[in-house]
Amino acid sequence: MEEKLRILVVDDDEVDRMAVRRALTKAGVEIELSEVGDGNGAITVLADTSYDCVFLDYRLPDQDGLSLLQTLRSTNIKVPVVVLTGQGDDQIAVELMKAGATDYLSKSRLSPEILPPILRNAIRVHRAEMQVALANQQLRESNELLIRKNQELEAQRRQIERQNLKLIEASQLKSQFLATMSHELRTPMNAIIGFSQLLLRPKCGELTHQQKDMVQRILNNGKHLLMLLNEVLDFSKLEAGRLDLKPEIFDLSKIVNATVQEMRSLAEQKDLSLLIQIDLQNPVVFNDPTRVRQILTNLLSNAIKFTESGCIKVEVKEISENQLGIAVCDTGIGIAPAELQNIFEAFRQVDQSTTRKYSGTGLGLPIIKALLQMMGGHIIVESRLGEGSVFRIKIPRQTLSSTQQGQDEALNSTHASTSRNLWKQQELPRFVQSQSIKEE
Repeated sequence: MEEKLRILVVDDDEVDRMAVRRALTKAGVEIELSEVGDGNGAITVLADTSYDCVFLDYRLPDQDGLSLLQTLRSTNIKVPVVVLTGQGDDQIAVELMKAGATDYLSKSRLSPEILPPILRNAIRVHRAEMQVALANQQLRESNELLIRKNQELEAQRRQIERQNLKLIEASQLKSQFLATMSHELRTPMNAIIGFSQLLLRPKCGELTHQQKDMVQRILNNGKHLLMLLNEVLDFSKLEAGRLDLKPEIFDLSKIVNATVQEMRSLAEQKDLSLLIQIDLQNPVVFNDPTRVRQILTNLLSNAIKFTESGCIKVEVKEISENQLGIAVCDTGIGIAPAELQNIFEAFRQVDQSTTRKYSGTGLGLPIIKALLQMMGGHIIVESRLGEGSVFRIKIPRQTLSSTQQGQDEALNSTHASTSRNLWKQQELPRFVQSQSIKEE
């Protein structure tokens, strides 16, 4: 069924109005037609009623078609307008098209064959223009929204940037504070430990059993506090990039044995077995012995601390010609799978509560990981909750630290592979020989 169109004819000539009605009716166009004879009447009708098309006579008694079009556009009345012109008004019609008319038609050509196509085309063009205008409006609104969002994001970015700068500054101040306080506290703590050791020496006078016990407690707690201070100081240096390795040639098996013996008394206090298995054909390495001892001490300390019964085992073996492995195994409380990825975070412990059973700074494992990265090694953890844990570290036989370059120069080599060969062929045999002479 054809759409019924609402048409307005604005013309002071009744004959011309009738001609429009007759042409559309004869063409079979379903219309609801309204008529007015002047411009003011047209404005009044169009302000209250919506029409599909307006047929406008250019020459009206109260104003011309151009003025009427301008009034319609200024009042935001949007409707397709077909201007009806007299003879010789073609130039005027062109001006009306520029002013906003949709089309024009000479009154002499009003017919059922010509008028309906003009009407339908005017409606189609107008609706297309409205769709384009709507799309443009939506695009403008979207663009304005995007501009506002971009402004908000830019403001957020600047805010985050300011916060990051504050966080960096706070982190630097924290590291500086920790380093300063740790350094300042170590001096009196060393004095406490030193005087405690002097009091325990027989030449300083005999102490009663109770006095010895009290001084020994002071000494043990002083050493424990000093260890915590050293951890904080090392972590601060690592964060600030001021901790350097001092590699030298040493016997790894001796370092491991000595460290295990130092920790044996702590294991015996908890009735734990402390086993060691070393399988090294060549125990000589070029690394920082102090830091290797620190890594092993931290791993053993954790194993003893978190193990209530059973045993702790240290295994040392060669993984390859240039890589060595050390594993510390325990039968302790184990670590839940969800916590495994967090244990290497600074100040992070499995039990974060204020009433936690196990003491410590939570810096041991982060320090171990950072030191191993400096050496060119790494650490992996295997653990089952309630059954125990295995911490495996891998270190290169020759550390990859920056100080290695000085050692390479001392070995008179300009090529890395040549340096390693000279080291294996010349320095290692001399070192092993010197060690065997000492043992004899």
